[in-house]
Amino acid sequence: MGQRYMRQKIKTFCSFLIILILLPYIVAVFANGSDMEVMGKSSGAYVQVKKTAEDGKEQVSQVPWEEYFIGVLAKEMPETFEEEALKAQAIVIRTNLYKALDENEDKVLKDSYLCGKDLEKKWDADQFDVNYKKLKKAMDETADQVLYYQDGYALVPFHQSSNGKTRSAKEVLGSGDYPYLAVRECPEDKAADEEMHVYTLDYKEIQTKCQAFLVAVDKENAKKTYSFSDFEIQEYDSAGYVSKMRIGDTICTGDQFRDALSLASSAFSLQDADGQLKVTTTGKGHGLGMSQWTANEMAKEGKNCEEILQNFFEGTNITDGGEIFSKIE
Repeated sequence: MGQRYMRQKIKTFCSFLIILILLPYIVAVFANGSDMEVMGKSSGAYVQVKKTAEDGKEQVSQVPWEEYFIGVLAKEMPETFEEEALKAQAIVIRTNLYKALDENEDKVLKDSYLCGKDLEKKWDADQFDVNYKKLKKAMDETADQVLYYQDGYALVPFHQSSNGKTRSAKEVLGSGDYPYLAVRECPEDKAADEEMHVYTLDYKEIQTKCQAFLVAVDKENAKKTYSFSDFEIQEYDSAGYVSKMRIGDTICTGDQFRDALSLASSAFSLQDADGQLKVTTTGKGHGLGMSQWTANEMAKEGKNCEEILQNFFEGTNITDGGEIFSKIE
């Protein structure tokens, strides 16, 4: 009787202990939803991520660091790219995320990512494990590595492809604080996917979308619809991107024009097309920092991730940035 009682007591205690251990996870799953699950994979660390829910409202959720990191990597670079290019991208991503965590007191990350369900939609079932392992390898083999310039995180922007040259931060940002962001020759980019885009836009539509930065005009001229003569490219930067243009009486940058019209690039030319404006762009992205296309071509030629990063961010150093746990405490 006494032994049976003791065995029952031990079983009860063990059951209570298991519940106690699992309780935080169960509560977290109910509180944050299925994104807490990563097909059984987790690094053990969780980060806070701000994202937009289906109802359009912003909410902060806890997401496993591994899921978040791989989700950002999968969103930013094709899994078909070479391993060394993926590793270079992983170091760039970690640099940006660590910088955000160190600089923000709330420790909330805002970079969008592909959650587990998104990856299942993106990849066929028979390719899921292969692709996930490939991205995880890029993450693991660059563990804790970030790019430093002097004694702090480097500014490490990237884009899909350039127009054949990357841009200078001194010209784009007007600052000499980032000498490692200089013009780099990227001839391979001219053969990149989606390298050239052609847009045919109504002049009234352009006027409406650019309204936020156009100079104020009198009522009479405000009703006037633009024509081709109201658009003039005045200057290009040293990489061939539009740095200065005129729209009516407004002088703006090519980047302002690109952003307002959601153009692929600010390396563009203008033509009149039967009463509409024809805009032809070259490259995809802002053109500053690392060209992902050239990074992949370099990897195909046998260059490693350090050589790729030094090509685009010469003068920076790959540094141990510490474990993620130290960033979220």
